[in-house]
Amino acid sequence: MATQTFDAIIVGAGQAGPPLAGRLTAAGQRVAIVERKLFGGTCVNTGCMPTKTLVASARAAHVARRAADFGVVLNGGFSIDMAVVKARKDTVASNARHGVESWLKGMSGCTVLEGHARFVSATELEVDGQRLAAKNIFLNVGGRASIPDMPGIDSVPYLTNVSMLELPTLPRHLVVVGGSYIALEFAQMYRRFGSEVTVIEKGPRLIAREDEDVSAAVHDILANEGITVHVDASGIRFAPRGNDIAVGVRDGVEVVGSHLLMAVGRRPNTDDLQLDKAGVAVDARGYITVDDQLRSSVPGIWALGDCNGRGAFTHTSYNDFEIVANNLLDGASRRVSDRIETYALYIDPPLARVGLSEAQARRAGFEVRVGMRPMTRVGRAVEKGETAGFMKIVVDAKTEAILGGTMLGVGADEAIHSILDTMAAKAPYPVLQHAMHIHPTVSELIPTLLGELKP
Repeated sequence: MATQTFDAIIVGAGQAGPPLAGRLTAAGQRVAIVERKLFGGTCVNTGCMPTKTLVASARAAHVARRAADFGVVLNGGFSIDMAVVKARKDTVASNARHGVESWLKGMSGCTVLEGHARFVSATELEVDGQRLAAKNIFLNVGGRASIPDMPGIDSVPYLTNVSMLELPTLPRHLVVVGGSYIALEFAQMYRRFGSEVTVIEKGPRLIAREDEDVSAAVHDILANEGITVHVDASGIRFAPRGNDIAVGVRDGVEVVGSHLLMAVGRRPNTDDLQLDKAGVAVDARGYITVDDQLRSSVPGIWALGDCNGRGAFTHTSYNDFEIVANNLLDGASRRVSDRIETYALYIDPPLARVGLSEAQARRAGFEVRVGMRPMTRVGRAVEKGETAGFMKIVVDAKTEAILGGTMLGVGADEAIHSILDTMAAKAPYPVLQHAMHIHPTVSELIPTLLGELKP
C-alpha cells in the first residue's frame, strides 16, 4: 500500500479541525483532513446550530401565546407546522455544513479525505484503504450520546439528541430522561411546540452542578410552562406499553409517553480509532489523556474538542484550536488551565455561567461576598415582560477578585461577558462596578450588584 506523506493530519472536521487546517496551510504546511460523516461536527449538525434554531421557533410560539399580554390580538389563533420548523432547522445546519466543506475543499495545501481513519502506528493512519503518514496528528473526533444499561432500555425505542432532530411530527407526550443541559432545552422547546412533556432526573435536583437556588429557579420556569418534573427517580426502568413507552420513576410512580428522549450524558468517539496501535492513553471513560497544551501521551499527537475531556462545548473546542495553533506557530505557551470556565444553558430565558458558583467558591475556601438581584428588579426585563430568574456575582472579600457569576434571565448569555471579560483582564471588581453601562440593558445592573455585595 502506497503511503501519502503530509506535514500534518487532522482527524475530524468539527470546530477545531478546519480552522487548524487553515492556520497550518497558511504557514506552508501540507495538511490532510479526514471526515467520516458530516463536516462541521456536532455544533453544526446535531448540536448548537440546529437546536438553537428550534429554540428560536419554539420561542416564536411562546411569544404568540402571550401576544395578548402585549396588546397584540391574534384573532385567528395560530398553529405549529412542524414540517416548516424542521425544514428551517435543516436549512440552517445544511448551509453551515456546506460552508465548512467548501472552505476545506477549496483550501490550498489541504487534502480532504472522506472516510474512517484508524491508527496503524504513532505516525500513520489508514483511511478506507489509503495509508497516510505525518509527524503531527491532531484528533478532533467529538463525542456522542451515552446510553447507560438501564433496566428495559433495550426493549423500547428511544431518541437521542441526533434522532430527536429528525422527528417529522410532534410527539404527543415526550418523556425526557435526564435533567441537565440537552434534556432541558429539548423539554422546553417541545412543550412550547405543543407536546405534553415529562422530565425524569435520577438526582435530587435539575442541573446538579449549579447552585441550589439556580436549580430551583430553572425548575420553576419549566413547571410554570406545564412541564412535569420528577427528581429523585430511584427506579428508572422501561417497558413497552402498546404503542407507547412506560418509564418507571420510583416505586408506585410510572409515566407513559409516546416518545422517549435519552439525554443522560456524552461519551467520546475514541473507541474505533485503534488508539492502542499508536500507544495513545485514554482515561477510564475513553477520553484521550492530554496535558495542559493538549498533547497526548504520544509525542506528535494532540487531542482537541470533546474527545479530550477538557471541555464539552463549541467554544472550548475552538479555544483548543487557538491554544494549539498559537503554541505551534506563534511561539506562545498558552495553557488550557489559563482559560476561565464559561457556558450557557439555552432554555428561555437562558442560564449563563462564568467561573465559580457560590457553592464552589465556598468549598474552595474563599471568603466570599455575593451580590444578587431578581430579574423583577431589572428594568429591561420588566419592559420586555420577561422577569423570570435572577443574577448573582461572587467576589473574593480579601483580594476583590471576581470569582464567578451566574445569570438566569433575559439576555443572560450576552450580559455574562461583562463579568467574563473583567475576570479575563484580572481586574478587581471595582473596575467593573465603576464602569458606565448603557441604559436600558440587563448589563447595566451588574455594577449595581457589585455595589450591593454582602457577606
